[in-house]
Amino acid sequence: MGGGRQGGRDGRADLSRRPEVDYSLLTEQAAFDSLLGTLKGEERIAVDTEFHRERTYFPKVALVQIAWPDGLALIDPLAVDLTPLAELLASDTLWVMHAAGQDLEVFQRACGTAPRRLFDTQLAAGFIGLSSPSLSALHEHQLGFHLSKGDRLTDWLARPLTASQLSYAASDVAHLLEIHDLLVAELGDRGRLDWAATECGEMLERERDRRQPEDAWRRIKEARHLRGGARDVARSVAAWRERRAAEVDIPLRHVLSDLAVVAIAQRAPTTPEALKKVRGLDGRHFKGAVADGILRAVADVGDLPALPEDEGRPTAARRDLRAAVTLVSAWVGQLARDLAIDPVLVGTRSDIEAMVRGDADARMQTGWRHDLVGGPVDELLSGRAALAFDGRGELILIPRRP
Repeated sequence: MGGGRQGGRDGRADLSRRPEVDYSLLTEQAAFDSLLGTLKGEERIAVDTEFHRERTYFPKVALVQIAWPDGLALIDPLAVDLTPLAELLASDTLWVMHAAGQDLEVFQRACGTAPRRLFDTQLAAGFIGLSSPSLSALHEHQLGFHLSKGDRLTDWLARPLTASQLSYAASDVAHLLEIHDLLVAELGDRGRLDWAATECGEMLERERDRRQPEDAWRRIKEARHLRGGARDVARSVAAWRERRAAEVDIPLRHVLSDLAVVAIAQRAPTTPEALKKVRGLDGRHFKGAVADGILRAVADVGDLPALPEDEGRPTAARRDLRAAVTLVSAWVGQLARDLAIDPVLVGTRSDIEAMVRGDADARMQTGWRHDLVGGPVDELLSGRAALAFDGRGELILIPRRP
């Protein structure tokens, strides 16, 4: 296949047409090893993966797409051992990816490591005012053409892959380096390139710890609202569920539903008979390793490590912060909009709570966030500044005499 971009009036591609892409499909180990030799000297590569995890705990990789300035290759991991990719992952090569979270887990699982250097185009786009754009939306915004969505939900583990599937997969990385160039230039013009680099580094650190069993309870909304002993039981049972799902490689919901974790936490059963009275459980939970695991998790609550101090505060103490948090949130949200930055990047409500509370490790009191927000908020909370409307419905921060 071949082809080039069709120019529009502004030099961008016609939105009705998507450029065709040249690629190579690698199904032999020797060809893959040769590719790694080619990539060893590249400063950056564009990478994506196709995988399934609907029926498994771990993602099952079905295709890896890699583009570099001189080519594009699709690697079939069902025919090729991806382990040698670990050397490239650990090198100085910059991996340009879009919404890389689960892809990082794919490489961690398949190669035992994640990229040492990452540029996530979705994350970086937040610093130019695009809020978590899809890959297709980013192509449209930056390059002026749509990506096809026809094979997005296809069975990537089926073989042979069709020409349509392969073309779709190749298009995901074909222009990612061009988008990287445009984002870097715009971020540089706005003085935000270092901000994006910092966030990509923090993303790598977060993803390395994303599946820690001890933190699994935080992903259950109802569990985060529990207090005292019930919350501790939820922490212990959620950690057991995470380990069990990984052990047998099935989705978390096939071990226990979120509802069941919370119901167990509220009743804290200590016997098989008590377990049978818990909402959300059925016969498969009442016997064998599953029943033993649930009851042991309930019994082992006393072995849990202590939570950070702020998570142990009573609800009333957190409620005392509500007025200040609401006020600061309104200003931070408007500031983010004025500066064309995704508000979530500046700080979540939890981040704002931590800053208002004066936590020593508050994210918004370090780095670029402190320069942008932390200092002015310190002035506001100390009474040396106040918020007022400017007559047009916009908030402004003005100095005041304490």
